[in-house]
This record gives sequence, structure tokens and C-alpha cells, in this order.
Amino acid sequence: MTAHIRIGISGWRYAPWRKVFYPKDLTQKRELEFASRALPTIELNGSFYALQRPTSYMQWYEQTPENFIFSIKATRYVTHILRLRDIEKPMANFFASGLLALNEKLGPILWQFPPSFRFDAKLFEDFLKLLPHDTYSASKLAKNRDAGMHGREYFEANENRPLRHAVEIRNQSFETPDFIHLLRKYKVALVIADTAGKWPYKEDITADFTYLRLHGAAELYASGYTDKALDSWAARIAAWSMGEQPNDAHLISEDPPPSRKSRDVYCYFDNDVKVKAPFDARKLLKRLDLESGLADLDWSHADEPGEVNPTKARGRSKQ
Repeated sequence: MTAHIRIGISGWRYAPWRKVFYPKDLTQKRELEFASRALPTIELNGSFYALQRPTSYMQWYEQTPENFIFSIKATRYVTHILRLRDIEKPMANFFASGLLALNEKLGPILWQFPPSFRFDAKLFEDFLKLLPHDTYSASKLAKNRDAGMHGREYFEANENRPLRHAVEIRNQSFETPDFIHLLRKYKVALVIADTAGKWPYKEDITADFTYLRLHGAAELYASGYTDKALDSWAARIAAWSMGEQPNDAHLISEDPPPSRKSRDVYCYFDNDVKVKAPFDARKLLKRLDLESGLADLDWSHADEPGEVNPTKARGRSKQ
């Protein structure tokens, strides 16, 4: 089986991107239309900050081309506020908020944990047990939503499709083989996160796909990737897509992952502050010969940072 490699961006609605990545005459309401034709996938991050509405997911489905994929950053209410305690209803609310309306364009769901969240094996396994692994199971979970969701819920799955999950950790307490064992048991991917050395960088393969988040090589959320760095990422992605593991992999557990001939790869650039993300994504796609069918870009502004307001630079898009 041939692996699918999808490389894109985290979010799309950033003021500094206008007139740099986006054409100067492009209206804001058409930014997703443009981005989804320049890149094959987007990690939707507004869902992390607040539950989105079914009508929004339906619009995003209509605005994007066939074969486009959204990954969804799951609600921080579960991971950052409740910190995995008493999360049954909030989980149901999240799955009832409309993501199932993406149908075949629904990709993996990202669960990101804060730096202060420490590994607790029992608590974490209870969370993993709740994760639905197909859209029918997600629909069933969504029907347990709170009454407050009435009028803004959506839990119809037009077909039963596999549903994937990935976990991004930012605390060294997770660097234990017990954590890797749990992820493999429940077939959940460990996010390979490049964070300019700020948080753990580990490459253990724990599922039938690989999920990367590239937050910046030297400066978190800001710095771009050199040609040499992109060459290195291309080589690693090629290895993962063929079911292999780089010889110099940074591992938590010495136990090898289950053998596979291929693994799908999802890679998202999150170095958005200085408009590096979309151009780095296209450079990496080119290295892997994956640019066919994508819209042309204007590269004349690729090295311009845009008009960055330092007080708002990391204000994440609420699309």
C-alpha cells in the first residue's frame, strides 16, 4: 500500500500573511479557498480555543477542493482546563460541534497537552479509552452532548471511516516506555514536534501514521527552515512513509514499532509569525515531488516577514 504524505500549515487566517502569501487583492473570506489550493492539508486550530459551529465546518468543506484534508486541533477545555478529569461530556460536546460534517475531508485529531501536564498512566489511559476510532463511534459519543449544545450540534456520519488521533506532549515526565506502550496499545500517534529545543523532541512510532508539527528551527513559531534542514526533514518523512525509522531516531522506548510496509505522514508547519510556514511547506512538498496539481505561488515576497505586530503575533486564528 502506498503511503499518503500530506504537508501543510497550522491555521490559515493570519494578518501578516496578507500581501505576502495571499495575493494583495484577495478578500479575507477567500483565504481558505486560496490556501487549500496551494497546499493539500491544513491543521484547523480555532477548534482548540472554542467549539466551532456545524455551519462553519460545512462552509470549510464546500470551500476546499476534493482530496483536501483537515486535521483538527482538539479543544483545550479537555487537555488544559479539565486536564483529563471529568471529560466525558466535554468530549461529547467536541465531537458534536460539527467536525463530522467534514466527511471524507476529516483527518487526524490532535490532542496537545500543556508543559505543566505530567504523565499519569491511569489518567492517560482512561482518556485514551474514550477516543473514538471511527466516525460511527464518534457519532455515538457526540449524542451524549450537553443540553446546552441544542441547536448547534451535528453528529451525523455519512459513512463509517477510520478516525485517527495524535498526542503532543510538552513535559519530560512522558519520556517513559510506559507512555509509548499506552499509545501503541490504543493506536494513537506521538506527535514529532520540533520546538526549537524548548520541549521534548521524540520520534517513537506508535500508530499506522506519523504526525509532525514544525514550530520553528531556531525561534519558536517564527524562524524558517534552511535548505539543509528541509532536506533532512524530507529524508525522514520518506523513511517514515516507507514504514521505516531513521537510524538516528530520538526514541523514548527501545522496543521497535509494529512492522509496516508504509505509513501515512501528516506534517504541519506552525512557524507562522513571519510568514515562513506556507513557503516552507511548499519547499518541502517540492523536495518530495508532491507539488503536482497545486496552485502556483508568488515567491517574490517569500522572504518578507509581513507587517508583524509583536503584541499580537501569536494571536491564533479563530477560524
